[in-house]
Amino acid sequence: MAKVSKHALNKVLLRTQGCQFAHNYERMQSLSLTYCFAPVLKELYGDAPKEDRVRAMQRHLEYFNTHPLAIPFILGIAAALEETTDEDQKETVVAVKTSLMGPFAGLGDSLLNLTWTPICGSIGASMCINNGSLIGPLVMLIMINALYWPIKIYGLYGGYSKGMEVIEKFGVQVFDRLSSLANVLGVMVVGGLIPTTVKLACAIEIPLGEGDPLVIQDQLDKVLPYALPVLLTFICYRLLKKGQGKNSAQLIVGLIVFALVFACLGYYFPGLKIFA
Repeated sequence: MAKVSKHALNKVLLRTQGCQFAHNYERMQSLSLTYCFAPVLKELYGDAPKEDRVRAMQRHLEYFNTHPLAIPFILGIAAALEETTDEDQKETVVAVKTSLMGPFAGLGDSLLNLTWTPICGSIGASMCINNGSLIGPLVMLIMINALYWPIKIYGLYGGYSKGMEVIEKFGVQVFDRLSSLANVLGVMVVGGLIPTTVKLACAIEIPLGEGDPLVIQDQLDKVLPYALPVLLTFICYRLLKKGQGKNSAQLIVGLIVFALVFACLGYYFPGLKIFA
């Protein structure tokens, strides 16, 4: 059987950029995965009988769903297995792909979607909010891809050259543990960003005779600093979880309306000023 060339792996890497464009509810990413992997199959089965080529395509059309950034690594391992196994042992390729898609899905979601992406988004948003800079979204895009592209490149070529060695040495369970660690890290990072990103304060002042008024926010800062930003974030989180993320646009519009209403109340009716 032929050997997979670097040219074919380069094609696979470029095609993985569109691996999310062919989802279906029956087999999820299988169609796009097969399209990404087609250059490898073309090299390995270019001179093979038609029946072998058909079977090769069919086994990669089985159900598959994982994090997009894990696809290059898994395809790298699959390319190495396709290259080294006999035709009667090709079920190994499917078994390895199936065993890896679950752990990598959890690892990618927790480490990237729930940790790195919110960090990049918070930095970009803070640049827009604090400095009025329009390059915040660009900074976010650069930061995300500065991590994503090295992962894709190393994942594909590292998976092809020594991916199975890593799995045989550490086992699939190591990815589950990394996923749990990433979840904890994500919670800590996002929690630390709340006080600097979410701005909400109580503007109620209670007059105390001729002395200085009692400022509610000052009292809150002495007991529970940033209690209101944390409370607002918790409410938004609960609403997003209840709506399974489908109500994010309505929630954003609701927050804008909330801010505008109380800003107008504080401007036209200073005595009704509640939030600042």
